[in-house]
Amino acid sequence: MINVGILGAGGIAALSHLPEIAAVDGMRVTHICGRRERRLRLLCERFNVPRFSTSWSDLLDDGELDAVIVALPHPLHAEAGLAVLERGLHLFMQKPLCTTINEANRLVAASEARPWQVVFCRPSFDGAVYEMRRQLAAGAIGTISGALARHSHGGPEIYYAEVADAFEEPRVENDLWFFDAETAGGGALIDMGVYSIANLVALLGKVDYVTARMTTVSKPTALEDTATLILEFENGAMATAETGWCDPARSSFLRVHGTAGKLVLRGDMIDYIRPSSYDREWAAPLVDEIRPAPMVNQHEEWLRCIERGAQPEISNIWTARHVSEIMLAAARSNEAGSRVAIVSDPRTS
Repeated sequence: MINVGILGAGGIAALSHLPEIAAVDGMRVTHICGRRERRLRLLCERFNVPRFSTSWSDLLDDGELDAVIVALPHPLHAEAGLAVLERGLHLFMQKPLCTTINEANRLVAASEARPWQVVFCRPSFDGAVYEMRRQLAAGAIGTISGALARHSHGGPEIYYAEVADAFEEPRVENDLWFFDAETAGGGALIDMGVYSIANLVALLGKVDYVTARMTTVSKPTALEDTATLILEFENGAMATAETGWCDPARSSFLRVHGTAGKLVLRGDMIDYIRPSSYDREWAAPLVDEIRPAPMVNQHEEWLRCIERGAQPEISNIWTARHVSEIMLAAARSNEAGSRVAIVSDPRTS
């Protein structure tokens, strides 16, 4: 049995980590740490967690723990992640990995110095992404030429309304750390754009250059609430990643194009579309449906990696650093109005 501690007793712990771990055989949460004792007591009662504390050191010094989930606000990820690794514990890091490239490099160095400690980094990837990876590796669509991914929603205030309801607390309007340009570490890009970028990296590999444009459409912040990135990949393909906080109808889509066809994610199905003719422009394409394996519980994937003593195939620290570098470079690209080079390696294969 793997004993897990959670640093952070907010919405992501209440709505994701605790209920998901409750469904995993061989893993249990035995300690949770946060700032609000009322929330801690509530979570302990709901999920049968035996211990809570309001101090990081109390949790990190708990000798019964095998692993820790960092579920804190973005700017605290690096400090907490380094502390977890230094205690010799396995680490699950919420997205984004961190908010500076120096922090990312320090986390990678700390992980590489302790290869027996498994580091699982969000985003996790569902069965559709793994199936699309298999199709692309098998040459199903020929040479990859381009891709498009988008992940967006109505903004953190909608998420926090759900969190307040889950904790039976009054809702707070526009007083969210996400909107604080001095401390948040980034806006919609690092919050939601991380998903679309990570999916593209998982499918297409290393990014060499990024060009980005960002704007603030309606949110009460100086940070971007809408962003579009053009990514140039090492393999010659180009892709567009879109994100935003101004899409309450929600969008999440992914497609990859190649010289012999395309893969389009449609709900929980993949459309495999191929030309029926190479000399008749309007000939109806051939369309097959591929049903991928069900989505894997991310905590179960982490547990299996711990049991095997192996780092995750895609949700690893090198991919997380690569995605973080892309997002940080995108911010510089937007400011300078220029294309920015990416140097890290995602190690996705």
